[in-house]
Amino acid sequence: MDSRIKKLIDLTKEKFGLQNYYLQTHEIYRRVNFFSDTVYTLCMEWFPNHETDEEDGSNPDGTAVIEIDIHTQKFTSAIFVSGKTYAHNGVSFANFTNNDIIKWVEQETGLVYEKHFKLRREEERELHFMECIDSTAVSPSGYIEVHYDEDRKLTFFSNHGHYPSKEMVLEETYSLTFEKIEKLAKEQLQLLEYPSYEQKRLFPLFAVEEIYIRNDQSYTIPFEMFADVNSYREINQTIFWDEPLKQTFDRKELNWNDEVSVEQAYAAEPSPDSLPIKKDEKEKCILAVKDLLRQEYSNESGMWVLKTLHREKGYIHAMLRAKKQDKRVFQKKLMLMIDPKSFQVVNYMDNKFMLEHFDEFQAPDKITIEKEDAFEKLKDLFELKPYYVYDFDKKRYVLCGKVDCEYSVKASTGEVIMLDNL
Repeated sequence: MDSRIKKLIDLTKEKFGLQNYYLQTHEIYRRVNFFSDTVYTLCMEWFPNHETDEEDGSNPDGTAVIEIDIHTQKFTSAIFVSGKTYAHNGVSFANFTNNDIIKWVEQETGLVYEKHFKLRREEERELHFMECIDSTAVSPSGYIEVHYDEDRKLTFFSNHGHYPSKEMVLEETYSLTFEKIEKLAKEQLQLLEYPSYEQKRLFPLFAVEEIYIRNDQSYTIPFEMFADVNSYREINQTIFWDEPLKQTFDRKELNWNDEVSVEQAYAAEPSPDSLPIKKDEKEKCILAVKDLLRQEYSNESGMWVLKTLHREKGYIHAMLRAKKQDKRVFQKKLMLMIDPKSFQVVNYMDNKFMLEHFDEFQAPDKITIEKEDAFEKLKDLFELKPYYVYDFDKKRYVLCGKVDCEYSVKASTGEVIMLDNL
């Protein structure tokens, strides 16, 4: 075993009190963070001394699954399976106050409370923190979670966030008010069909599509679950063709395995996923996307928009949406995986089967109210909160206001309801 890896394993055993454990497996894996840096992590599975592999391949209760960043030597997670721990003189919170746990998190992560993270919610023997920039919420947001058992011993720790440096944040004073952005907020009110799984029916609702508005109102950033990818390249191109392709598409099994050597890790070798997508690669990807559509969706020329391209786990992922969308909340999407060596699509995912599920739902009732009336009902229920949002073009965090609303209006009755209660 490499002496550097052994040192990290010994550090882990000592810190988490794993004298009653043996190291079952360890491996190095890498990922690319939001800033295109390659992060190398050592992942270890420690089994309690009295346990062996479960027959179904799952880890026995009490197994400690622990991850450490190889270069910073900071632990990113320590999870004891089923909340059970056999640790001896490991991590425990003897004084049992939130402040003690916060100090421990600061010490472990090098982060500062209310500057980089703040408490989001507290549950029984659990603290949940969210990433922030000087107490202002961040998007995409990171989180830190700490759980402990009745003996106050640590059973779960996870730290997943980006925590940008000061240079990456465009600091300014928040100045947005609802009066300033009322017109834009009204544009975000959409008539959509929401599914109720319990009632197996679709409800026509006027609901707010979240959006981030730049503090100086110069532009907006669409709200989307930022994929945790290094960066994506916006394409926004409708794909057209004249002739279908006759040969059938043959799906290939994806090879996600990205084994990393100790030498690669300590040399901090950049992952192929961290490379930007060049212009010629973009053009080859567009051709690959077109060929797949000509094969599998031959009658749908002009009906699909290639939205973005990004690298993930050794492939280039192409994200497509149907050009003509209905009023349903869940929209038609395709994800294509392209081999960056051959520039051929090797596999794809279509959410058609999920959407067909809604065809069995009871159709929505007749719409009886207008958007104007719905807006007046919701106007005082809108939320506008400051957020630092990562701007892919500027490669910096910019101050925005997030427009959102927890309520909606039933378009058939005019009733105001909470979306969560649907």
